[in-house]
Parts: sequence; C-alpha cells; structure tokens
Amino acid sequence: MSEQEQMQTATPQRYVVGVDGSESSLAALRWAVDEARAHGGGDVRAVQVWQLPYSENYQLPDLNTIQEKAKLRLESTMETVGDTSPVEVHAELREGQPAAVLCELSSEADLVVVGSRGHGGFGALLLGSVSAQVVRHAKCSVFVVRPQV
Repeated sequence: MSEQEQMQTATPQRYVVGVDGSESSLAALRWAVDEARAHGGGDVRAVQVWQLPYSENYQLPDLNTIQEKAKLRLESTMETVGDTSPVEVHAELREGQPAAVLCELSSEADLVVVGSRGHGGFGALLLGSVSAQVVRHAKCSVFVVRPQV
C-alpha cells in the first residue's frame, strides 16, 4: 500500500484547538483544518475557554455578560474559517482556566494546536503562557503555531 493510500485509509485525526479570537489562535485553527484536510479529514474542536476575571474590589462580575462575550468571540472565530470540508469543525465554549481545559481535552485528542500568543495580557506573562503550559502538561502531542515573520 502506498503512503498516499495509507494516509487516505488512516483513522481520522482528532484535533483540539485553543481559540480566543487572537490572530495567533485563528492561525492555529486554520493550520489544524489544513492539516486534517491533508490527511483526508478529521474532527477539529475549536475550544474557546472563558473564566471569571480576578477582581480586587470583590465585586462579582456579571457571569452572563462574560459568557456572552466569549460566545460572540467564538462565533466570530468560526466565521473566519470558511469552507472546511471534508473536515468536521465543532465550536465549543468551556468555562475554566484555558491551559487546564485544553490539557483535560488532550486526553481525547491526537493533537492539541495552540497559537504562540493570545489575549493573555500582563497577567499571562506572570503566570506563564497557555501554550507553554499545554506543551508541558498535555496528554498528547502539541503543535504551537508561531506568527509569520
């Protein structure tokens, strides 16, 4: 059996992609779709993770507003993908810490794909980036999409 035939008869790959609306995460999603397409199809889970922000004033933020903003960002991200056939792309909104959620989902994936820079801001600089945490703790292979220079 040729390499081409093996690729076409291989089990479809399962990809988990961390998205947050940043250019880097959009590039990661496009890369995962292209990679799945190159292997004859697959299942891509575009996962937008939201969490309650830390607040020193002890005022509980409006949970519905935060969740709605995350949902709108995910919908906007999915609109940028375009035609994905024969790849199945599923949008998923999850609550939690982004790296922890992606690492949890990595047990159900063949590959986790993340961008190298997201909407982390200064807080992410202090805590370590999501991509660095996922690379260290994922239960499957991880591909980090770096920005084009």
